[in-house]
Amino acid sequence: MRNAGRVWQELSGLLLPVACAGCGRPRTELCTACGAALHGGPARLVRPSPRPPGLPAVYAAAPYENAVRAVLLAHKERGALGLAGVLGRALAGCVRAGAGQPRDAGPLLLVPVPSARSSTAARGHDPVRRIAAAAARDLRRAGLPTQVLPLLRQRRAVADQSGLGARQRRANLAGALELTARGGRVLRHELLRHELLRHGPLRLGRVILVDDLLTTGSTLAEAARAVGEAGGVGRESSVHGVCRAAVVAASPTAFEINRN
Repeated sequence: MRNAGRVWQELSGLLLPVACAGCGRPRTELCTACGAALHGGPARLVRPSPRPPGLPAVYAAAPYENAVRAVLLAHKERGALGLAGVLGRALAGCVRAGAGQPRDAGPLLLVPVPSARSSTAARGHDPVRRIAAAAARDLRRAGLPTQVLPLLRQRRAVADQSGLGARQRRANLAGALELTARGGRVLRHELLRHELLRHGPLRLGRVILVDDLLTTGSTLAEAARAVGEAGGVGRESSVHGVCRAAVVAASPTAFEINRN
């Protein structure tokens, strides 16, 4: 039944009248103006305040407000799956910014932040993983070898994050994520195969944590900790030695802090 629901979501987007997910303009899934809100500028380095310990460098395409917020919610909560392509393109730009110009020729390894199983079941899809897959296709078309490695999982239940402050979110998520047994093996295999794992910390740039949104940074910091453990490094060294992160959008204040 879950697969049937996903098929219906995809077909309904083709057969039924559509309106822009950002502003409601008729007969277009995303109008030019709302598309420009996502893709109109370069990816920016963003930083929440306070910055949680262990948060890697994070690049975002746009502030989470107005049309961008509406588009992300339409894809995530209302099953507008056709938006995955444009969201993936925005994420791909942030991945490029995060990866920089590393010297090795290994692939980019995109590690999606996992959703709770109950949330994925209720939505009928995993929005972050879907956007990550679209971003990987965009990057491969541009000649950048890219893999999506869904290696993380929640190892315990967490409370609903809405309404929690930064400190409460950090406490809520502390130790909540882990690499699957297969995930740890796959990640180490890829890092060794492409000579990214040396005698010490992992080299920066090719492992990119991906999510749709950054608010307090607690989720990405926890994901970085879990990935860092696979590389045998600690929480703070993961900021500089293991991975970076890319998101479609970040809270407006995260942009303002860096602007100042």
